[in-house]
Amino acid sequence: MPRPRSLTPEALAAAALAVVDRDGLPALSMRAVAQELGMGTMSLYRYVREKTELEALVVDLILSTVDVEPPEAPWLDQITALMGRVRHAVAAHPNAVVLTMTHRHRSPALSRWSEAVLGVLAANGFEGPRRVVALRCLLGYLIGAVQLEHLGPLSGPGTAVLAGKSEFPLLAETARAASEVDDGFAGGLEIVLRGLASR
Repeated sequence: MPRPRSLTPEALAAAALAVVDRDGLPALSMRAVAQELGMGTMSLYRYVREKTELEALVVDLILSTVDVEPPEAPWLDQITALMGRVRHAVAAHPNAVVLTMTHRHRSPALSRWSEAVLGVLAANGFEGPRRVVALRCLLGYLIGAVQLEHLGPLSGPGTAVLAGKSEFPLLAETARAASEVDDGFAGGLEIVLRGLASR
């Protein structure tokens, strides 16, 4: 008979996230996580079948830190707070940003967050197609903003490269200006929410 399982999904996720945080996403492998846990690689297969399962566990661990209780505030401020919490949770693990984009649909934690957002929308008159559009807009903005912040052309060292591209003067000028403004998340979200409120 096989030995009883002794590792929880949370322990597996924590070990995998430790590898990603320390060594980067390319370093994530079954072998690396097994070493992190002090066990043989083949033993790890008793818990997960493949690396993608580890990746999904990592994403759910990151998102499980998000408080899904809306604050006592007007509904626009409630949505702003819920959106900001996801962004901050993901930003705490920049090496895992790509994983949060590819495995978000497999995360129970993100489903709990979505339910909380939908609860705020429903309590403020968003029903049927209007609520669908609102959630899609909010998720689209959140996902896009996080990707741009961590992986986009106007963030990080790539911005300096773009600023020097004289053959694309508007892109170069915009890249130079990017260093003089904040991340733009709050301002962009305000525009999205203002649009939703006016529908």
